[in-house]
Amino acid sequence: MRVIVGLGNPGLKYQFSRHNIGFRVLDELVANNIGIESKWKNKFFSQVLQYQFEKQKMLFVKPQTYMNLSGRAVKQIINYYGISEEQILVVYDDIHLSLGNLRVRLRGSSGGHRGIESIIQSLGTEEFPRLRIGIKNDSLLQNMDHPSFVLSNFLPEEEQNLPKIISRAVQALEDILNNGFEYAMREYNRTEKNNSDESEK
Repeated sequence: MRVIVGLGNPGLKYQFSRHNIGFRVLDELVANNIGIESKWKNKFFSQVLQYQFEKQKMLFVKPQTYMNLSGRAVKQIINYYGISEEQILVVYDDIHLSLGNLRVRLRGSSGGHRGIESIIQSLGTEEFPRLRIGIKNDSLLQNMDHPSFVLSNFLPEEEQNLPKIISRAVQALEDILNNGFEYAMREYNRTEKNNSDESEK
């Protein structure tokens, strides 16, 4: 089984916030492969949806614990299905990457991301794959602290570009599932090589 976890905060208040791009990418992946009317179930402190992708059994997960307790949901799923940390793939926003840039990683620190911090603490390891999606806006970050920034909505001009960004992130997930992590890392980690990516420290 492969488990794909999109991180975000539940509720209409946060629906279009920067922190919720993980939810939006997962919704798009499901809409493309299963259909927009798919029936999510409430389980494991999450909304979950099972699906057979090609020959792989998939579980799509949107934790409903709020971001800072995401690990609670992920830990329950791993324990219930008896799977390893390497079988999960976490999709989330990255404040250190420019808007739209992607990074595929097999492991790593939280980079200050509270949802990833929670998962690392709950699982007791950093050894789980992730897809990071850049949300950085340097102009706004000059006048906002990080918590306020990630909970803010995208600007109208940013929102116009999001369908393309989300579509590319979905393609990255499909490439991971179809072609493996090494292929996806070659394809999606090439841009903005000179970016100061603090979250890899």
